[in-house]
Amino acid sequence: MKSPCVIDQGLFCGVTVMAAESQSLQTYLPVLVQVVLGLSIPAIVLIASHVFGQRAKGNYIKDKAYECGLPAEGKVHPRFAVKFYVTAMLFILFDIEVVFLVPWALVYREFLAAGIAITAATAVFLATLIIGLAYEVKRGALEWDR
Repeated sequence: MKSPCVIDQGLFCGVTVMAAESQSLQTYLPVLVQVVLGLSIPAIVLIASHVFGQRAKGNYIKDKAYECGLPAEGKVHPRFAVKFYVTAMLFILFDIEVVFLVPWALVYREFLAAGIAITAATAVFLATLIIGLAYEVKRGALEWDR
């Protein structure tokens, strides 16, 4: 005698697999709405600015950089040394490290209580960052006078 549950045909005791899939898709609906809004609002603002914005005619005097009523001295956009960009990139790199470590520190007790060992993974993460910092020090990326 056959059981009323037929798994091979996409049925699981009278409930189709499609119902479970549509339920899981409904849980992602807020994410989809947020992505659609995040992409459409900037697009609408750009299109509205282009359609309703003023069209200015180019004028050498009006397009010149204004420095308190005095003629501009030197280049309008000076070049910055590479060390400024390297310092900014290093700051961002080690600032993102904090973004990963603060949540880890906040949930460390819960992971220990649940019996999940995350110390090794964090040690590998920190070791990678320390090796990167040692490499930067060796290469002189942190020396400002260079």
